[in-house]
Amino acid sequence: MSQFRIKNIGTACVISGLITGLAAGLATAAASAGPWFSVINGFFTGAICYAVTQLVIRKFVIYKLKPLYQVVLSKNIKTSELESRITHTDQLVSEIEGEISDWAEKNRREIAQLKKNEKYRKEYIGNVSHEMKTPIFNIQGYILTLLDGALEDPAINRTYLERAEKSIDRLVNIVTDLEEISKLESGVLKLQLEKFDLVALARGTAESVEMDAARRGIRIVVGNNPMSVPPAPVYVRADKHYISQVFINLLTNSIKYGNDGGLTRIAFIDLFDKVMVEISDNGVGITKEDIPRVFERFYRTDKSRSREQGGTGLGLSIVKHIMEAHNESITLRSEPGKGSTFSFSLSKA
Repeated sequence: MSQFRIKNIGTACVISGLITGLAAGLATAAASAGPWFSVINGFFTGAICYAVTQLVIRKFVIYKLKPLYQVVLSKNIKTSELESRITHTDQLVSEIEGEISDWAEKNRREIAQLKKNEKYRKEYIGNVSHEMKTPIFNIQGYILTLLDGALEDPAINRTYLERAEKSIDRLVNIVTDLEEISKLESGVLKLQLEKFDLVALARGTAESVEMDAARRGIRIVVGNNPMSVPPAPVYVRADKHYISQVFINLLTNSIKYGNDGGLTRIAFIDLFDKVMVEISDNGVGITKEDIPRVFERFYRTDKSRSREQGGTGLGLSIVKHIMEAHNESITLRSEPGKGSTFSFSLSKA
């Protein structure tokens, strides 16, 4: 738009000069023989007016636009470069307007993300403080009670020491899980990829939590067949240790939130070059509002129940980070009163 105005002003000066020259030439035509001298003089006057006007406006435009590049767009552009752009671009202002709009949109998204991160940081610090405060206060309470005289009472001293030990174990578990997540996020911990039978690993981890499941009468089935026919081996390439942890965390979560006498199934679905694993239960389920947040650190859908059973609130967050370290993802389908299904995939070996 500015280029259009510059050209129009210059053109107007040339036309004005020509008209002036013609008028002067006609006025003196009768008195002398040189009217064309005035015409030529007017032409040159208009040309000079055009050149000066274009130069002044060009310098003014550059003077106004250069700070936009340097301050707003963080571009250290030279005056000669900007002059070249003005000379060769008819839509300079439109281009700069587009660049500034893009810059403003980028900043808006960054500010929104920073606000989101700040909110998450505050929630995270509050959750860490709360989770660690509970076992610390428990330990403090038991020790103070023992020091006040209960240590000499054989009826309660061992009980209080065992409870203090349980709170210490929970505190250690929280610190260990936080350290694990930190290593996975920072990339310090490298995955040890190897070929192994995923079905055998699932069966082994299911056996390791079998006693916890038995206390609630929950049956764990490995395989798609309802008749519990052992599935064929499925070989994948992944970190065996961490995939084992994924199974343990998901099975433990299923046992905690499952119904007494319920069923947990580990199914395997062939996806050509990958295999999908689904761990489903017929437990209490998760509401639609809670599903997007279940993989956040310390997020609990049933806070009191989870703490009573010794959970750290970090199990599903660790699962998410392990799958992301494998360049995979984990999803959740759930319905209150009907149960939940966690799904993830791994590349075949």
